[in-house]
Amino acid sequence: MSVSIEIINQSKHPLPEYQTSGSAGMDLRASLAASVHLEPLERRLIPTGLFIALPQGYEAQIRPRSGLSIKRGLSLVNAVGTIDSDYRGELMIPIINLSQEQQSIEDGERIAQMVIARYEQASFTLVSQLSETERGVGGFGHSGIQ
Repeated sequence: MSVSIEIINQSKHPLPEYQTSGSAGMDLRASLAASVHLEPLERRLIPTGLFIALPQGYEAQIRPRSGLSIKRGLSLVNAVGTIDSDYRGELMIPIINLSQEQQSIEDGERIAQMVIARYEQASFTLVSQLSETERGVGGFGHSGIQ
Protein backbone atom coordinates (compact mmCIF):
# COMPACT_ATOMS: atom_id res chain seq x y z
CA MET A 1 0.00 0.00 0.00
CA SER A 2 1.29 3.45 -0.86
CA VAL A 3 0.21 6.97 0.03
CA SER A 4 0.99 9.99 -2.15
CA ILE A 5 2.77 12.85 -0.37
CA GLU A 6 3.46 16.27 -1.86
CA ILE A 7 7.06 17.40 -1.28
CA ILE A 8 9.22 20.45 -1.95
CA ASN A 9 12.95 19.80 -2.11
CA GLN A 10 15.04 22.94 -1.58
CA SER A 11 18.20 20.89 -0.95
CA LYS A 12 20.59 19.72 -3.63
CA HIS A 13 20.11 16.12 -2.52
CA PRO A 14 17.80 13.39 -3.85
CA LEU A 15 14.33 12.88 -2.41
CA PRO A 16 14.03 10.46 0.51
CA GLU A 17 13.66 6.88 -0.69
CA TYR A 18 13.40 3.38 0.72
CA GLN A 19 16.74 1.55 0.59
CA THR A 20 15.16 -1.93 0.28
CA SER A 21 11.74 -3.34 -0.56
CA GLY A 22 11.21 -4.18 3.12
CA SER A 23 12.31 -0.83 4.56
CA ALA A 24 9.83 0.94 6.85
CA GLY A 25 11.76 4.23 6.88
CA MET A 26 13.37 6.56 4.37
CA ASP A 27 16.65 8.30 5.19
CA LEU A 28 16.67 12.08 5.55
CA ARG A 29 19.81 14.02 4.62
CA ALA A 30 21.36 17.13 6.14
CA SER A 31 21.13 20.23 3.95
CA LEU A 32 24.01 22.37 5.14
CA ALA A 33 26.07 25.27 3.77
CA ALA A 34 28.96 24.15 6.03
CA SER A 35 29.76 21.23 8.34
CA VAL A 36 28.15 21.29 11.78
CA HIS A 37 30.29 20.31 14.78
CA LEU A 38 28.56 19.05 17.90
CA GLU A 39 30.34 18.91 21.24
CA PRO A 40 29.40 16.14 23.72
CA LEU A 41 25.76 16.60 24.84
CA GLU A 42 25.26 19.52 22.45
CA ARG A 43 21.92 19.72 20.63
CA ARG A 44 21.26 21.35 17.27
CA LEU A 45 18.46 21.55 14.73
CA ILE A 46 19.74 20.28 11.38
CA PRO A 47 17.86 21.42 8.26
CA THR A 48 16.87 18.98 5.51
CA GLY A 49 15.60 21.41 2.85
CA LEU A 50 12.41 19.31 2.67
CA PHE A 51 8.81 20.44 3.11
CA ILE A 52 5.92 17.96 2.98
CA ALA A 53 2.12 17.98 2.93
CA LEU A 54 0.85 14.82 4.56
CA PRO A 55 -2.74 13.73 3.96
CA GLN A 56 -5.13 13.99 6.93
CA GLY A 57 -4.86 10.82 9.04
CA TYR A 58 -1.11 10.39 8.47
CA GLU A 59 1.98 11.44 10.41
CA ALA A 60 5.67 11.30 9.64
CA GLN A 61 7.67 9.74 12.48
CA ILE A 62 11.26 11.00 12.59
CA ARG A 63 13.57 8.41 14.15
CA PRO A 64 17.29 8.06 14.82
CA ARG A 65 19.41 6.09 12.38
CA SER A 66 20.72 3.04 14.24
CA GLY A 67 24.18 3.22 12.66
CA LEU A 68 24.71 6.84 13.74
CA SER A 69 23.43 6.06 17.22
CA ILE A 70 25.67 3.07 17.92
CA LYS A 71 28.78 4.07 15.97
CA ARG A 72 28.92 7.81 16.71
CA GLY A 73 26.51 8.46 19.58
CA LEU A 74 24.28 10.74 17.50
CA SER A 75 20.59 10.49 18.28
CA LEU A 76 17.45 12.61 18.31
CA VAL A 77 16.70 14.86 21.26
CA ASN A 78 13.05 13.73 21.34
CA ALA A 79 13.77 10.06 20.46
CA VAL A 80 10.89 9.91 17.98
CA GLY A 81 9.48 13.13 16.58
CA THR A 82 6.09 13.56 14.94
CA ILE A 83 5.38 15.67 11.88
CA ASP A 84 1.64 16.40 11.84
CA SER A 85 -0.45 16.47 8.68
CA ASP A 86 -1.08 20.22 9.02
CA TYR A 87 2.61 21.21 9.43
CA ARG A 88 4.10 22.91 6.36
CA GLY A 89 7.49 24.09 7.62
CA GLU A 90 10.90 22.66 6.81
CA LEU A 91 11.70 19.25 8.27
CA MET A 92 14.32 20.06 10.92
CA ILE A 93 16.07 17.22 12.75
CA PRO A 94 16.90 17.78 16.47
CA ILE A 95 20.27 15.98 16.80
CA ILE A 96 22.10 15.38 20.08
CA ASN A 97 25.67 14.16 20.48
CA LEU A 98 25.61 11.53 23.24
CA SER A 99 29.25 10.54 22.70
CA GLN A 100 32.24 11.83 24.64
CA GLU A 101 33.86 13.29 21.52
CA GLN A 102 33.04 16.08 19.10
CA GLN A 103 31.02 14.80 16.15
CA SER A 104 30.62 16.44 12.75
CA ILE A 105 27.67 16.35 10.39
CA GLU A 106 28.35 16.96 6.72
CA ASP A 107 26.09 18.25 3.97
CA GLY A 108 24.21 15.33 2.39
CA GLU A 109 24.85 12.98 5.31
CA ARG A 110 21.93 10.70 6.19
CA ILE A 111 20.97 11.89 9.68
CA ALA A 112 17.55 10.40 10.49
CA GLN A 113 14.85 8.22 9.07
CA MET A 114 11.23 9.04 8.36
CA VAL A 115 8.40 6.52 8.72
CA ILE A 116 4.97 7.43 7.35
CA ALA A 117 2.21 6.09 9.59
CA ARG A 118 -1.57 6.18 9.67
CA TYR A 119 -3.20 7.33 12.90
CA GLU A 120 -6.61 7.70 14.50
CA GLN A 121 -7.75 10.66 16.58
CA ALA A 122 -9.37 9.58 19.83
CA SER A 123 -12.23 10.86 21.91
CA PHE A 124 -12.50 10.23 25.63
CA THR A 125 -15.42 8.87 27.63
CA LEU A 126 -15.28 9.90 31.27
CA VAL A 127 -15.93 6.93 33.59
CA SER A 128 -15.51 6.31 37.31
CA GLN A 129 -13.82 2.92 36.99
CA LEU A 130 -11.83 1.00 34.36
CA SER A 131 -12.29 -2.68 33.50
CA GLU A 132 -10.07 -5.19 35.33
CA THR A 133 -7.14 -6.95 33.61
CA GLU A 134 -4.61 -9.56 34.67
CA ARG A 135 -1.86 -6.91 34.67
CA GLY A 136 -3.87 -4.29 36.53
CA VAL A 137 -1.72 -1.35 37.63
CA GLY A 138 1.63 -3.14 37.14
CA GLY A 139 3.99 -0.62 35.56
CA PHE A 140 7.68 -0.36 34.78
CA GLY A 141 9.48 -3.62 35.58
CA HIS A 142 6.34 -5.36 36.83
CA SER A 143 7.15 -8.60 34.97
CA GLY A 144 10.67 -9.01 36.38
CA ILE A 145 13.97 -9.40 34.52
CA GLN A 146 13.80 -13.04 33.46
